[in-house]
Amino acid sequence: MTTLSLPRTRRTRRTRRTRRTRRTMRTMQPLSTPAWRAAFGQIVLNEARLTWRRPVGLIGGLGIPTLLLVLFGELPSFHQPTASLGGLTVFDLYVPILIMFSLAMLALLGLPIPLASYRELGVLRRLSTTPVPPSWLLAAQGLIQLCVALAGVLIILVAGVAAFGATVPKSPGGLGLSLALSIAGLFPIGLTIAAMARTANGASVIGRIAFFPMIFLAGLWLPRAMMPGVLLAISNYSPLGAAVEAIQDSMQTGFPPAAPLLVLAAYAVLFGYLARRFFRWE
Repeated sequence: MTTLSLPRTRRTRRTRRTRRTRRTMRTMQPLSTPAWRAAFGQIVLNEARLTWRRPVGLIGGLGIPTLLLVLFGELPSFHQPTASLGGLTVFDLYVPILIMFSLAMLALLGLPIPLASYRELGVLRRLSTTPVPPSWLLAAQGLIQLCVALAGVLIILVAGVAAFGATVPKSPGGLGLSLALSIAGLFPIGLTIAAMARTANGASVIGRIAFFPMIFLAGLWLPRAMMPGVLLAISNYSPLGAAVEAIQDSMQTGFPPAAPLLVLAAYAVLFGYLARRFFRWE
């Protein structure tokens, strides 16, 4: 009786290849601490070069918010106190919105698109065959986007105050905490998008679909002070709406209230769990 040999499945081949890779890595000499640092530094440098060559985050996180800041700052009507806005100027309202515009562009587009493209091209799978952990690529990409985010925030704040007369933040500590929680709440959303998308184009589409409703609730087209009660309540529980509220209070009145900070912390915990649960290297 002839025994028919069944073809190996793709999962079986991948499992055997992974086992061979693990055996090979166990036989390799561990890298010293300076070597690890040099390897991580090289990854960060490569990611910085790729970010410069594919400037989605640079254009969205730095270029567009800076351009809007200059346009709004040059409009005389934006510097007139308005009773319907609680005596604030329109420009004062838009400074926090532009900050969140910058952070949202980086979190929803600048971060997930490269990660999805790495998975699509098999970069992460090939990196797993080296002594360098694939998570370092994720850390390097997050570090690059964080640096761009901090640069964008500084440009908007410094230029807004020095060049266009925006209010100096009343509570620098509250502003720093609000920005930290905003980044902690938004970046995991980007990682979740990278986990959902199978391709870079898919990540771009999902990121844009998420960006426009969120930036609307932040008050880009209709300031939060002019929103109807129901829409304002929805905005208060959205990540960008809560972030704008916390940053606005830090700049205009003092330390922000607990409610928007707790909303941002909840987003950080929820999407941090989802990103960790569903993100796959392959």
